[in-house]
Formats: sequence, C-alpha cells, structure tokens
Amino acid sequence: MRLTFWGAAQTVTGSMHLLEYEGGRVLMDCGLFQGRRAEASKRNREFPIDASEVDVVLLSHAHIDHSGLLPRLFREGFNGRVFATSATRDLCTSMLADSAFIQETDAAWVNRREGRRGVDVIKPLYGLTDVHGVMKCFEDVEYGMRFSPLPELEVEYRDAGHILGSATMMLSITEGGRTVRLGFTGDVGRDQRPILRDPQPMDDCDYLICESTYGGKTHDPPDQTKDRLAEVVRETAARGGKVIIPAFAVGRTQEIVHHLDDLTNEGRLPPIPVYVDSPLAVNVTDIFKRHPECYDQELLDYMEDDAEPFGFARLMYIRDVEDSKRLNTSRLPMVIISASGMCEAGRILHHLRNNISDPKNTVMMVGFCAPHTLGRRIVEQRPEVRIFGEAHRLRADVEVMNSYSAHADEPELVEFVSHLDPQRLKRIFLVHGDADRQLKLRDAFSAAGYPDVCGPERGESFEL
Repeated sequence: MRLTFWGAAQTVTGSMHLLEYEGGRVLMDCGLFQGRRAEASKRNREFPIDASEVDVVLLSHAHIDHSGLLPRLFREGFNGRVFATSATRDLCTSMLADSAFIQETDAAWVNRREGRRGVDVIKPLYGLTDVHGVMKCFEDVEYGMRFSPLPELEVEYRDAGHILGSATMMLSITEGGRTVRLGFTGDVGRDQRPILRDPQPMDDCDYLICESTYGGKTHDPPDQTKDRLAEVVRETAARGGKVIIPAFAVGRTQEIVHHLDDLTNEGRLPPIPVYVDSPLAVNVTDIFKRHPECYDQELLDYMEDDAEPFGFARLMYIRDVEDSKRLNTSRLPMVIISASGMCEAGRILHHLRNNISDPKNTVMMVGFCAPHTLGRRIVEQRPEVRIFGEAHRLRADVEVMNSYSAHADEPELVEFVSHLDPQRLKRIFLVHGDADRQLKLRDAFSAAGYPDVCGPERGESFEL
C-alpha cells in the first residue's frame, strides 16, 4: 500500500493525501490551495491525479483548504462517495456554493477587465452545477461509528474539536494478510474552547499523518481571550473608531459572537452596534444552531440562561450588499465581523479599504494567515498594503489574537500525540504546516519519544 502527499505538503493549505492499496484509491481531504494567485491557480487547475480513478474521499472537515476542490474533483470525473459527518456535509452545502460563486464572480471580473486587451477568457475552477453534483456523493458518518467504504478498509471518525463537525480518522487497511492502521489528525482543535467539545484522543496506530500549523508556537491562554476582546472594543470605541475583524465564516465568527453575547450579558461592552457582514457566516450560524450534538457542555449550561448564544440586542446579521455598503459610509463606532479570515476575498476587503488608513480604527486578526495573503501582510504590519490593486497606508491599530486559534499549538499537539504508543508508531508524517514549523514540531516529537518524523514534499510517496 502506498501513501502520496498531494497537498498541504510543507505548506498550510490544500490538504490532499492519497492512499492506494489492492481494494481501491482513497483520498483524505480534497482542499483548495491558497497563496500567490498564479501558483494557486496552477495547482488548483492541474489536478495531480485521475479523478475518475478515486473511489472514496474521506473528508476531515468543511474548511475550504480541506474541502474546496471537491467540486473540481467531480468536474474532472469523480463519481465515488464522500464520507463526512452530517455537520460537515451541511457546512459544505453552503461553503462550496459560496466558493463557486466567488470563482464565477472573480472570473467574470477578470474577463471584463482583461477582455479589452485581447487576453484569453478565464474560466472558474468550478460552478454551482459541480457543487450540486458532488454534494449528491456525500454520505453521513457518526463519531465513533466504524464503517467500511471499500473492501478490506475500516474507518472510524472521532471529534477533532476544531470546527463544527470536524473529525480525526483512523483507517485499518488489510492487504496481503497484513493490517496497517493509519491515523489522520485532520486539524486538531484545542481544549477549553467555548461552543465545541474538546478533541477526542486517537487509538494507537502504525503511521500518523499529523497537522503542524503551529509547530514551535504557544498560544495565549484561552481564558484571556474574552477579556482582551472587551478591552479592544472599549478602547477603539472611546476614540470613535471601528473594530474590523476578518474572521472565517465557520467557527471563528460564531466564537467571537458568543463572546460578545457573553460580554453584553455581563455589561462590559460600550453601547455600540455589532455587525456580522457575511452571507456565508449568516448561513453557517444557522447550521450551528441545527447541530447542538457538537456543543461543549459549557455552552449547553450557558444556554439554560441564554437560549440564543449567537445573538443579542445590538447584533445584526447582514445579507444585503447595500446594507454592507452603508457600514463604510458611517463614521460611528461599531464592530464589523466579516469574511474571509485571510482577507483574500469577500466583503472584508471593502471594509479594510475604507478603514485601514484611519488611526482611530482597529483591525483585529484572529486566525492563521498563510504567506503571501493580505491577512499575513496586516499581521506583519507592513507600512503599506495593496487592496483591489491600490496601495493603502496601514495606520489603523493591529491587534493579533492567536488565543482565538482553532488549531492546537505545539504543546497541545505533543500532548494529543503522546497518548499513542511510541513502540508501535513507526512514523509521523507532518502536513499542513510551513517547513520551519514542521522542523520545530519534529524536534518536539523526537524529544517526546517519537524519533521518526518527516515532512513530505508535494508528490512524495511512501510504502506502508
């Protein structure tokens, strides 16, 4: 049996790992690569494998860098099955449709701009027809339920605690009378977060594919998150500014809204409006409400006193584009939460363009931003950033809050893996992390008793 790494190999995005054995071909995740536009377009358009020969996709969760190429896979000829939790399936219904809309809108914009120069027409990666097609391939999986998607293959999903419906997976593959257990962490969440349960431990395995996003990093304690959020909102409102929060529509937005709800109940916020300006985030919040089976006991207890943990009097969810535009003409203090978290697309670009040069305002970065994205340039506090091709001075305050991260940091990853028997675990493959982060995590795992750790290159294969 052979394992090949086609995505998130020495980089953070585009998760895609191929297992080939006598019983078939299994793809673990099928994510969109995000980064420099030319490189991203090339990688996402030139599919590395024959889609028609893929039998099964095992999907860890709905984030676009893990699920966003599924419609492209379908367009290229995939007609197998996609296994995911019901919450992941519901999220993909909205998120992949939103991604298709962005693909089609961006292509149309480029064609209008470049058409006058005689440049070839740009085609979107996929469209809504492809999304509808691949969604028909989905089959629901319950946490803790073992299932057999192919002969001689048994799989079990467990709660990864990363976003709603996220899962780790354990594959038991039998070939030639020999059984190998392969674990895949997907993205590991963090303990003591609001809303979702803590990550569930994995069983022992022979090989492990492990994320490495925050190798060498330690997050601020989670209990500081809400207090600092309150401070930033109060300080910015006092100088008459806006708090602009680029936030992923799934997970991060709901967590921030829940904290603002809690702070409102405690009377710790100034009386300013809060806007969630993202049609996708509005849809996703509705999906969150439909899946209380994923909630942490802390949130269930909270809901005994506040039945609406994602809403309060001064909070408004915005769908209409004209309502969104009106926020940019207002000079009143407010909080605006808008997608995308890496500031690469969506309405957040308009809010940044209109507010990033005003020192009264604050841009609060609450999630990981890949290299070469606008979000990373803001995190690095570049003196000048380009938005819609135009240069803008970065004069607003920048507040980076890694305590909001939904990814485990290095100590948390080492703790998560430490439950696995080092005598049995032959090798750990590090994915979903920059090369320097992987080196730091490799050293940490080696110090914890797991000496055989590597970070595969894209296209590199291993016999299991």
